[in-house]
Amino acid sequence: MPKRVLLAGLFHETHTFLDGTTTRDDFAVRSGDRLFDAAGDGSPLSGVLEVAASCAWDVLPAVDLRAMPSAVVKDDVFEFFWQQFASAFHRQRAEGIAGIFLVLHGAMVCQTVPDVEGALIERIRALPGAEELPLCGVLDLHGNISRRTIERSQGFIAYRTNPHMDARQAAMDGASLLDRILTTGRQPTALFESSPLMWPPTGTATADEPMRGLEALAREMERENPEIAAVNVMAGFSFADTHETGVSFSAVTFGDVERARRGLRKLRAYALAHCEEGNVVPPPLEEVLPQVLDRIARGQTPVALVEPADNIGGGAPGDAPTVLRALLAHRVDRAAVVINDPSAVAALADVPLGGSKRLSIGGKGSRFTDPPLTLDVQLLSRSDGRFELEDRQSHLASMSGVQIEMGPCAVVRQDGVTILLTTRKTPPFDLGQLRSQGIEPEMLNVIGIKAAVAHRRAYDRITKCSFTVSTPGPCSGDLTSFPFRHVRRPLFPLDPPQPEHSAGTD
Repeated sequence: MPKRVLLAGLFHETHTFLDGTTTRDDFAVRSGDRLFDAAGDGSPLSGVLEVAASCAWDVLPAVDLRAMPSAVVKDDVFEFFWQQFASAFHRQRAEGIAGIFLVLHGAMVCQTVPDVEGALIERIRALPGAEELPLCGVLDLHGNISRRTIERSQGFIAYRTNPHMDARQAAMDGASLLDRILTTGRQPTALFESSPLMWPPTGTATADEPMRGLEALAREMERENPEIAAVNVMAGFSFADTHETGVSFSAVTFGDVERARRGLRKLRAYALAHCEEGNVVPPPLEEVLPQVLDRIARGQTPVALVEPADNIGGGAPGDAPTVLRALLAHRVDRAAVVINDPSAVAALADVPLGGSKRLSIGGKGSRFTDPPLTLDVQLLSRSDGRFELEDRQSHLASMSGVQIEMGPCAVVRQDGVTILLTTRKTPPFDLGQLRSQGIEPEMLNVIGIKAAVAHRRAYDRITKCSFTVSTPGPCSGDLTSFPFRHVRRPLFPLDPPQPEHSAGTD
């Protein structure tokens, strides 16, 4: 049979503790041939299309839905995706379908479907003729992965770096795995191992322990056993209150299943032994500010002031005014922050450049953040908010490709602090965000960054030092502060670390 591959994508990281819901209007939708528009845009989908072209696949495009991390997704989003996918499957079935490739995140939660990816694969397997079809795909490193997602598929490949500079490559690796199956006819076995652990995003950087050691062990497993096609370390997404939430591992092997399973248990044991290192809770902002001011006085700038509690990449609204308030209170000069505040941008519509206006800034998107800050600001510029990533391997490319739209934007200033106001929340993962608005990051003393880890690839190159701080917000590193009800227990850090022999259940 020709390599006729059905291609689809469903990408959302769901923060279940946020108020409200995520609707179809929040998703960018591509249907049918519009999936081919992703070619060359640096996204995981573009990587699949590149491999498809080189391997002479006949790509059967179904549908691709993606949205920024946000609150629980309405059920009708999943049902819309499924209707589009199932329709494409039935249309193409008569001419034959050789395989299926899925571009997924791994931590999507709907109102009545807590494990969207697992439910999707179960639905696919129930389609006539789909039970035995090779099904491969790509997953975000932060997926909360279920056993059925892994063991009902032939091989998902997860990102191996955080920041996610390899998202496109991971998708290419997953597509190459599918092509290997289609070409050779050999079916691998996919294995899964859970753990009684979850870590905040601040503890999941792959340059730091324990993820650095886990990734090294995973790559060692692949080198030592050529029959193992992939070993995945999923750090999980801790702001999702689901049974699947937490750190997990998987392997795809064409060889000895028990050997691969022993390797996964070794990974689990390493994670348990290093669980405290992953539970990263930053110090309070006020405790760190004297050190920031000292670095400025010494000329050791720019300083990155990182605020993971308002991490846009984790679903936060990106409008907490806490760092802005502190910078103004301490009269910090040549500082910049980005605040997502559509109402503030709209309020500046009739203000001439150079004019002033009293604005209520930030504090509107989450009950967890500080209240709005009222400032008399000067308008420096306004724009349509479009920019192209300077770094095509940016973490942001894994979510949105290289063409980014922040919506209408305005740059304002009070005293020594420049504020970029955006209409669409945009993770601070690329320096092009500031430069496109006339803000040169290298010239600043302090840059307020609403992120946990993914900003590092961009900002570590230009900053002299970085401080990560605790502030009020929905992505706090203190996981014990969230009202978890649905996670499996015991689960660290909600519960004491468990002995190695009691782990691995789900």
